[in-house]
Amino acid sequence: MKLFAFLLLILIYSCSEKQASSEKIENPFYDKAYDFQDIGKSDSAFLYFYKAKDVFLQQKDSFGTGKCLVNLAIIQETKGDYFGSQETALSALNYFDPKDTLQHNYLSINYNTLSIVSNNLKNYAAAIESYKKAIGFATDISNEHLYKNNLAITYKDAKDYKKAIAIFETLVKSKSDDLSRSKISDNLAYTKWLRDNSYNPAAEFQKILKIRIAENDDWGLNSSYAHLADYYSKTDQKAATEYAVKMYETAGKIDSPDDQIEALQKLVSLETPYKSKQYFKIYQKLNDSLQTARNKAKNQFAMIRYETEKNKADFLKARTENVTKESKITKRNIGLLLSSLVIIALFIYLKRSRKILYQEKLIEVKNTELKYSKKVHDRVANRIYQIMSQVENTDLIDKNALLFGLENVYETSRDISYDNTEINENQNFSNQLQSMLNSYSSDRVKIIFNGNNEEVWTGVSFATKTEVYLILQELMTNMKKHSRADKVFLKFTKNKSIISISYTDNGVGFSDNLPKNGLQNMENRINSINGKINFDTGSKQLLKVNISFPL
Repeated sequence: MKLFAFLLLILIYSCSEKQASSEKIENPFYDKAYDFQDIGKSDSAFLYFYKAKDVFLQQKDSFGTGKCLVNLAIIQETKGDYFGSQETALSALNYFDPKDTLQHNYLSINYNTLSIVSNNLKNYAAAIESYKKAIGFATDISNEHLYKNNLAITYKDAKDYKKAIAIFETLVKSKSDDLSRSKISDNLAYTKWLRDNSYNPAAEFQKILKIRIAENDDWGLNSSYAHLADYYSKTDQKAATEYAVKMYETAGKIDSPDDQIEALQKLVSLETPYKSKQYFKIYQKLNDSLQTARNKAKNQFAMIRYETEKNKADFLKARTENVTKESKITKRNIGLLLSSLVIIALFIYLKRSRKILYQEKLIEVKNTELKYSKKVHDRVANRIYQIMSQVENTDLIDKNALLFGLENVYETSRDISYDNTEINENQNFSNQLQSMLNSYSSDRVKIIFNGNNEEVWTGVSFATKTEVYLILQELMTNMKKHSRADKVFLKFTKNKSIISISYTDNGVGFSDNLPKNGLQNMENRINSINGKINFDTGSKQLLKVNISFPL
């Protein structure tokens, strides 16, 4: 009877455990992310969407995971982190089921994000394909019209005016509100003029402008002023200038820095030399501020991902240790029930097992530490130092406090090993390299390039590209930190199976420019790809570095 009661107790306990595990856990992070998104705190929203994604993964909720990734990609796109947004949006596609109609709305939104990112990266072919998929998954007519309008704009940007006009004309005939129809009609008239400069869209532009003024449609007015400025720039410079000024004012009203920059570019080319110079100064300041803000956002997203993944790894490590401890306790209790001979044998076994387990844990911990130390240098130290170099000219930031903090992080990570997580194998390498090099430029330092194009890197392995990227990053970091140079020139040449890179700066020269550890890092990397690196020490006021390596 007692045995039956004991077995019944075990059965009840196991059933209750199974029932508890099958219950779905709440995900408060998801709702909190939307709360932050609603009040415009996109950084906090990003953090909680990222945490919510991990909870959905633990629950094996693919749809929930996909929804979080869609929102993460949108936040990254709005902050200018185009490559990060593209990577996140592509990852989201793995968690959706195209056969489930309830998921089509999110699939449509995600493909729209991919289209916007591709368009901003000037990859019009990819943008067009994504817009077609967004249209195919659209669940309501308003979104379908929006995506078709965006698709036509992309065809226009790609100079395929015939396809763009065909879509615009179809949309104009569809039933839509006055604001949507005026937007489409405006784009249609502008595209027709682009295709044929003899076509006169002025009357249509003015008609649409009156509608937008009456409706207080500031975003529409911004577009009208841009199109009118472009049209009159070839026939009436005074009118073109007036419309460009109105576009600049309206873009400021709707808080669109990209449109402000576009308006300033028009004014620089249209105004008198004196006013053009003034507008160019405003353009430079606004463009630098925008790039600084976007780079800050990119780094912030990377730090959020890094900290979240590190905390998750620490949690898994602690849970593993708890499981190990519980296992030892269980073995000990079982051992107490055995004879003294078995206890002695078990003691010897546990001692040996503990030693082996301890050695394995030591190796695992060292590998984990090495992995994170590599990531700290390439994904944190150099990136933070790049941002530090960019914000040196920003008046609104407490430079001393910021530079002091970043300098400490940089010096701490200086001697840690590298790991290649900086570049994307699937993206244009010359663009990624140019973007990294450009991040070191400022009002004080001018960087000049010659020959960096994708043709140069054709046939070069990803591993070799990575080493070259990190060597040049090391050179640029040392230039920014030590050389006091104000001009840097880089020339890329390819001769048969040899690629050569010539670096020159007008700083203090070799003796002060390159610390020993930086020099050793570069030499180790160039040796790993069978290349050569030579330092010209002929002048104390000029540093020349020649790098060459085989394909």
